[in-house]
Amino acid sequence: MDNTPLGIASMFGSVFLFSIMNVLVKLLMDRFSVTEVAFFRSLFALLPVCLAIHLSGGFRTALRTARPMGHLTRSLIGLSTMIAMFWSFHLLPLGDAIALNFAAPLFLTALSVPMLNEKVGIHRWSAVLVGFSGVVIIAKPSGDLLSLGVLVALIGAFCNATAMITIRQLSKSEASNTIVFYFTLLTTVLVGLALPFSWTTPSPTEWAMLTAMGLLGGCAQLLMTRAYSLAPAAVVAPLTYSSLLIAVLFGWLLWGDVPTASMGLGAAVVMVSGLYILHRETRRNATPSRPPPAGSDD
Repeated sequence: MDNTPLGIASMFGSVFLFSIMNVLVKLLMDRFSVTEVAFFRSLFALLPVCLAIHLSGGFRTALRTARPMGHLTRSLIGLSTMIAMFWSFHLLPLGDAIALNFAAPLFLTALSVPMLNEKVGIHRWSAVLVGFSGVVIIAKPSGDLLSLGVLVALIGAFCNATAMITIRQLSKSEASNTIVFYFTLLTTVLVGLALPFSWTTPSPTEWAMLTAMGLLGGCAQLLMTRAYSLAPAAVVAPLTYSSLLIAVLFGWLLWGDVPTASMGLGAAVVMVSGLYILHRETRRNATPSRPPPAGSDD
């Protein structure tokens, strides 16, 4: 049942919790390996995920799946996204890393052609090209385009777009709680295999930070899923861009990272492109029974 105000509140809650989690990730990456941080992010996220499953019908329903390999593929791609994003938080100012991650919808539009056999018209292709010009601006026109941090962040955005496609494919037959549960469980197991090779014993304070990071991530994921179930994507999806403002604020307060003019301009270009793509996608899905006219540029 639609409840747009509650959906908006859920999305803002998700954005805020994810933002706090990202701050903790950046702080923890100064001492721990990316595999250890990713492990505890997934491990402790299992707690709110399992609680939500218990309250919404139990594990018998959530564990039932006809596509185990689909969940494994989605988990491998999602784990790659997580590792790349966490590493980019360590290599770049938090605001820059978040801004570059907004390139994911641009990659998603491009990948939907070969992977989903969707038709993308000139309007959305134009938005993709404009959006990538924003990425170039964020990456600093002075020649820093191929820096490691920028490349890692863009790899994370690309993997994120691929993960969205696998989720879209899985959602045709799998419940959202099932997808979230298997992703969280499998990423915990997969990263756990590498944990003995990169272990650093946390202090009591660091244990608290690692626990909070995972709990916040799990709760944020559930709130985001709830937001999309309560309100149209066209209403709640643009709210995710508010995470950039929070990231810039925390970056300035905690690390003294003052956003550059190029980052602000580039982020604005990327966000406008993403919003336009969302608008065209929403308009296309709003009239599924009416075939587009010949020469449609949607």
